[in-house]
Amino acid sequence: MLEWYNSLDPFLKIYWGISIFASIIFIIQIVMSFMGISDMDTDVDIDTSTDSLDDVGAMHLLSIRNVIYFLLGVGWAGVSLSNTINNQVVLGIIAVAVGCLFVAIFIFLFRQMMKLQHNGAFDIQDAKGKTVDVYLRIPAAGQGMGKVQVSFNGSIQELDAKTEESEMIPTGTKVQVIDVINNILLVEKI
Repeated sequence: MLEWYNSLDPFLKIYWGISIFASIIFIIQIVMSFMGISDMDTDVDIDTSTDSLDDVGAMHLLSIRNVIYFLLGVGWAGVSLSNTINNQVVLGIIAVAVGCLFVAIFIFLFRQMMKLQHNGAFDIQDAKGKTVDVYLRIPAAGQGMGKVQVSFNGSIQELDAKTEESEMIPTGTKVQVIDVINNILLVEKI
């Protein structure tokens, strides 16, 4: 193996070295991600007011992962195209372009995955003014609590509710949330 490596063109040695190094680090990152140890990525913050890459979260242009993706593209493009492109300057430019393309593809994929992320948390105060369905009857005049079903960000929550109306509100009735007091919805018939 060492004889093969020593017989290579100096530029090809560089491309092979970059390819092997970046591939090993990439495989380590993949294994660590599957093991749940993916917070080892250190980002370099760039203080700009219009950093469009930062809209997704912790995705910055200069991160260890992006450098590895870039090196993967440069190294493997240089290795695979070295037999077809004899001019080293042209090969270097194409390899750098492929490296940039790798980074762009991974940023695009990361953004698409971030769109799939969903936070199930909700703020009960957001229920004010909503029209909801009574799930369990609500006793009259604040004499007890019933339950209502409220939709928050596509998920249905069952929350405690009471009313100050003089009549009990039966199951299935549409009501409007007029206030939230101690995490209990105050509702009235529509």
